[in-house]
Amino acid sequence: MLSKRVLILAATAVAPITWGSTYIVTSQFLPPGTPLLDAAARALPAGLILLAITRKLPHGAWWWKSAVLGLLNIGAFFALLFVAAYLLPGGVAATVGAVQPLILTVLASRFLGERLRSRQILAGAAGVAGVGILVLGAQARLDAMGVLAALGGAASMAAGVVLSKKWGRPESPLALTAWQLTSGGILLLPALLLVEGLPAEPPTLANLAGFAYLAVVGTALAYALWFRGIALLPVGSTSFLGLLSPLVAVLLGWAALGQALSWSQVLGAAIILGALASVLAPQRQRAPAKEPQAAGRT
Repeated sequence: MLSKRVLILAATAVAPITWGSTYIVTSQFLPPGTPLLDAAARALPAGLILLAITRKLPHGAWWWKSAVLGLLNIGAFFALLFVAAYLLPGGVAATVGAVQPLILTVLASRFLGERLRSRQILAGAAGVAGVGILVLGAQARLDAMGVLAALGGAASMAAGVVLSKKWGRPESPLALTAWQLTSGGILLLPALLLVEGLPAEPPTLANLAGFAYLAVVGTALAYALWFRGIALLPVGSTSFLGLLSPLVAVLLGWAALGQALSWSQVLGAAIILGALASVLAPQRQRAPAKEPQAAGRT
């Protein structure tokens, strides 16, 4: 029978697995060149849906706490991802973003008192290498601002996750997720209107289907499961589940779009899975040392 920890890990893993489908949905169903629209259309409707389900609003200090968490986990994170995606090839952005588990592990040890283990550092470095092998093209170019934006996005969500763990939750994970998505979506609206603007053409049925999937499945469901897992499990180790996202994206591109899958990418996938296994596998408890028997009297 599966343990409760394994079941929670499996449910939490649904979030990054779902996020891995974002690329194929965006490229196949959404209008091109509208990343801020995509972000706002994911966050705000998802938050409003969850608010309608939970029927709970923030209270007291949670008005400003929800705004801070919404900014870090949703608004700033999505906006910086947009800048990184605009300035960097997708493989570079994904590789730089893969440092998030390392950042989270360090922050969790500093602010949450979680133990910083050497295997987490090694697994984090292996995860970055594995994602790089998996998605980084030979002609990948670097842009300083793009790299800073990708690092900023990873750091923003890492800080938001640690704060959400430190502050706890006054309501159910679903309500807290609703508050963050709604506030983050509201914060994205000015950036959308000032930087990108609304599209000139009305959305097609395919566009609406894509937006609906990303809002309901890729955001409302995924973030609810993610924040629930963060609340119940150690942040440092749980954050490594995020490495599943680029892995799923590559596998979906191969299975659904017929994209080539090289042996080097298979190696990168194996490294990612090995890093996950090394961090998430339960540690064996050392048997207590036996006390020496007292010598008998002569």
